[in-house]
Amino acid sequence: MRYIACSMIITAVFAAGCITAPEKSLQKDERSGKHLFILSGQSNMAGMDPNVSFTPAVTNALGAQNVVIVKHAVGGSSIRDWCKLDLETLPPTNGVVPKVRGRHYDVLLATLRAAAAQDTFKTVTLVWMQGESDKRNPEYRAYLAELIRQFQSDLHRTDLNVVIGRISDSGLYPEKPLEGKHRLMFEGAKNIRRTQVEFAQSYPHGAWVDTDDLNNKKLGNTMVDDLHYSQEGYKVLGERFAEKAIELIKKSEQKSR
Repeated sequence: MRYIACSMIITAVFAAGCITAPEKSLQKDERSGKHLFILSGQSNMAGMDPNVSFTPAVTNALGAQNVVIVKHAVGGSSIRDWCKLDLETLPPTNGVVPKVRGRHYDVLLATLRAAAAQDTFKTVTLVWMQGESDKRNPEYRAYLAELIRQFQSDLHRTDLNVVIGRISDSGLYPEKPLEGKHRLMFEGAKNIRRTQVEFAQSYPHGAWVDTDDLNNKKLGNTMVDDLHYSQEGYKVLGERFAEKAIELIKKSEQKSR
C-alpha cells in the first residue's frame, strides 16, 4: 500500500524524521506556557490544511503567539501504525498490518520533542482523524485507549485533551453502499463510529466531531458520499476541530481557577 504522509509544525519548521532534539518533557506550565495542538491520523487529516480554518480559529481565540500546531498524518495508515503494542490475541490477517508497530508514532513523537525544546506548554490537545483503515480490526477500542495512554505517558500529560473526528458515513450498509465493498466492512465502519463516540464521551477531556456532511461530492449529475471530503468539507472539518479543542481548553482553565 502506498502511504502519503503530511508533516508540519506551525510557528516552527522542522523536517519530520530528521530531528535530533533532546528528549524534553511536555509537562504543564500554567504561567507562561503555550497551547500545543497535535493533528494526526490518516488521509482525511492529511487532506486538511490547518492554515485554511483550524489555525485562524485557535489563534483568534488564544493569540497567535500562544499557539503551536504540529501535524503528522499518514494516508492509509491503521491505528496499528501508531500504537506500539499488539493488542490482538490472534495474529491479525485483515486490514493494514504493519511490520513495525508504532512506526508513524515515533516520527510524530520526535517532532513533538523538538517542539518541546523550543517552548513550554500550558495545554496539549490531540486531534485524531483516523479509522477508515481499521474497519476489520476487532480491537479498535483497545488500540484507541492504549494510544491515548501512550501519548499521556510519553508527553507526561495526564490532562491531555482529545478531539476525535468520527469517520464519515461513506459506504455504510445498506444506506450508502459502495460498489465492490464487502458487507463486513460496512458493519466494521459502524463499530468504529460507535467506538469513537463512546470513547470521546467517556474520556474526561474528550470530544468528537461529526463528518457525515463533509464528503458530499457531485460526479456528473450524481451526488456521492466519497471516502474523502470536498474542499469545503476540509475547511469545515478544521473549524469543527478548532471549536471543540477551544471548548476543552476553556473547560480546563475554569477547573484550574
